[in-house]
Amino acid sequence: MEVNWQEMLFQFLGGLGIFLFAIKYMGDGLQKAAGDRLRSILDRFTTNPVMGVLVGIIVTVLIQSSSGTTVITVGLVSAGFMTLRQAIGVIMGANIGTTVTAFIIGLDVGAYALPIMAIGAFLIFFIRKSIVKSFGEVIFGFGGLFLGLELMSGGMKPLHELATFTDLMISMSDKPLLGVVVGTVFTLIVQSSTATVGILQGLYAENLIDIHAALPILFGDNIGTTITAVLASIGASVAAKRAAATHVLFNMVGTILFLFFLLPFTAYIEWISGLLALENKMQIAFAHGSFNVANVIIQFPLIGVWAWFVTKLIPGEDVTIEYKPKHLDKHFIDQSPAIAIGQAKEEIVRMGEFGVQGLQEAFEYLKTGNKKHAETAYQIEDAINNLDRKITDYLVEFSSVSISPVESTRHFMLMDSVRDIERIGDHFENIVELLDSKETNRVRLTDDAVEDLTEMFTLTIETVQKTVDALNQNNMELAKIVAEKEVLIDKLERKFRKNHILRLNEGRCTAQSGMIFVDIVSNLERVGDHAVNIAEAILDNRA
Repeated sequence: MEVNWQEMLFQFLGGLGIFLFAIKYMGDGLQKAAGDRLRSILDRFTTNPVMGVLVGIIVTVLIQSSSGTTVITVGLVSAGFMTLRQAIGVIMGANIGTTVTAFIIGLDVGAYALPIMAIGAFLIFFIRKSIVKSFGEVIFGFGGLFLGLELMSGGMKPLHELATFTDLMISMSDKPLLGVVVGTVFTLIVQSSTATVGILQGLYAENLIDIHAALPILFGDNIGTTITAVLASIGASVAAKRAAATHVLFNMVGTILFLFFLLPFTAYIEWISGLLALENKMQIAFAHGSFNVANVIIQFPLIGVWAWFVTKLIPGEDVTIEYKPKHLDKHFIDQSPAIAIGQAKEEIVRMGEFGVQGLQEAFEYLKTGNKKHAETAYQIEDAINNLDRKITDYLVEFSSVSISPVESTRHFMLMDSVRDIERIGDHFENIVELLDSKETNRVRLTDDAVEDLTEMFTLTIETVQKTVDALNQNNMELAKIVAEKEVLIDKLERKFRKNHILRLNEGRCTAQSGMIFVDIVSNLERVGDHAVNIAEAILDNRA
């Protein structure tokens, strides 16, 4: 029988495409149904490595992607939300959570894939309620998962007739390392261990591969999936690179350990499969689950060792943006409101420093066009938003305690200052988005326009820095300087708008570049307004 290569390849690749889409669609639907607060869950509940493992399992089950969980974790470590030790626990949990999909695939419901998708499509298109639509996406993705698997399985059937393929499978049975390499490389290409494990389950179900060759490939799949975290850590903080390195080392060490005990592990899988009468696909799912659970149990006591090792492996100063408040202690609200208000001010000053830093990053992005500055600015704005929520919640709690008129005045002033700094964050984020648009659309600003923006950025950054210093020191003189500089910012804004109109009339700049220029100038002028709001509060003796 001659193999129709085109039909086989098209069916396999089409099935793989549907499978990958279905996994992502199902994960997205689960995220929406869960309230899309996964980062908040990771931040709040990963207080120690044990909780990290549990949260890693739960989040990975929700989004159906260990790579997705690891990428979120790398981002949180980079942002200072999570320590390296906490992250290692989450990564371990993610490895266990991803095995759930293999068990789902082990359920032989391929014959019902199309009606399941039809139910999902009905919920998506005919039900208005958003939560029901989200569950519709989950159901549609669930059906698509099995449709993709059926197509891939059908595409792989003709491989029975290929002597080359049969010889390769025999070689992998005799040479486990070859199987590990095949599993690693394929997962590196597809960037989804779920997909490669699904393909392995299909091969095993069609008796195209035996258990001795399948298990090393399975171990390799676990190494290959770490590429996503490695890619996510490129350009991130040192701590994020260490988290990604831990993921790679954890899975590599697990694979090496299990290769040493491959024969006993194979015998165990054969024994448990016979005992529980497991179907072929479920045997692979059980092997996948057993490998990852055992790997976590073995390496969990070594979390501290791993943290120490990757710190030595990837040296460097761990510079991160600390999202979490440092000075807010709720015990002081009842015991000593004056100290509590002082602590709130310390945190607001810190928030103000973030505002200065964000403006500086936006300015650097203008000068260099380097995306790294844009990403840092977005992270800083995220930190400002987080501090805004935490500080506001902290200050709201003062409504339940009795405070003096002076403290009450300071309290209101601080509430207003938080809002002003949060708005400064919004404005520098707007500027970064405008610069993103400039880079994407290859819009060029004239040298004169860049010179104008440089002058206005410099003055605005200096003004905001003096505002933060005035708030920190309760300094009237600095507050007066801020008020004077804000008048200068307003004058520059009017002057630079006129300069822009002249350039436009002379044909030296385009309408698109002019819009970006005017919007940046406008945002900087508004930053000045929010800075002077804080300064005026200080001058009114309300600090």
